[in-house]
Amino acid sequence: MSLQIYNLSHPFGQFMPEWPSSPGVNVSIKKFHAKDGVYQTEWDGIMHRCTHMDAPIHVTECTPTIGDYPLWRLFGTGVAVSIPKGKWGVITPEDLENARPKIEEGDIVMINMGYHDKFADTDEYFAYGPGMYKEGAQWMVDKKVKLVGYGCQANDHPLATKLVDHGLGPSQPHLIEEYKQLTGRDPKVDFPEWEPAHKILMVKGGIPGIENIGGDLDKVTGKRCTFAAFPWRWPGGDGCILRVIAIVDPDQTFRFETGL
Repeated sequence: MSLQIYNLSHPFGQFMPEWPSSPGVNVSIKKFHAKDGVYQTEWDGIMHRCTHMDAPIHVTECTPTIGDYPLWRLFGTGVAVSIPKGKWGVITPEDLENARPKIEEGDIVMINMGYHDKFADTDEYFAYGPGMYKEGAQWMVDKKVKLVGYGCQANDHPLATKLVDHGLGPSQPHLIEEYKQLTGRDPKVDFPEWEPAHKILMVKGGIPGIENIGGDLDKVTGKRCTFAAFPWRWPGGDGCILRVIAIVDPDQTFRFETGL
């Protein structure tokens, strides 16, 4: 058996790029070998950083937490698909229907938009990147996928977040005028709802959403794989940093099967 295992997570740490909100993640060294005989660090921050999974409670009150996702949703076969998008591109139901390998009922789906290698402390990645909106999220629910991961900044398109006039926003009001100049339309008209993909996927469909997929995503794109993405067993948790892996059998003699 010649299984190949690929990392689909970005590195976590003090100087990793962070979504444009506060607080950040702070890492400090508490003990050194020369002084204490051990090396020990401490970190302080929220879980919605780097490659991470959101829970329904993150976006809707009185809904399940990160520890409530059933294990069958976090492990199984699926596909990594290429859906290339440019600045402010939207993943549509047509994109998902036409993706190859074909997305099947019960699949785990990793979406490569060509942005994971742009992961950096830049507007290009966090403010101007592509993303999912409500129509694509509803397609995922109707298809009964297990889990979805995105090689971009969030489960939702950036213009459906507080970066513009939603929720606590606009935290980056200049994006509103830039979108009007680029398209001739108001972003609040094109993206009227606040993070609907989060709510449709996780609250309505029970589908975990992973933000900032990265690492070896290109190496598995276009393949059917076995995926694993396990958050902490954290009752009450609103999200969790993850190590996501893809397993490929080049001989096509091995396949994990998990039931719905």
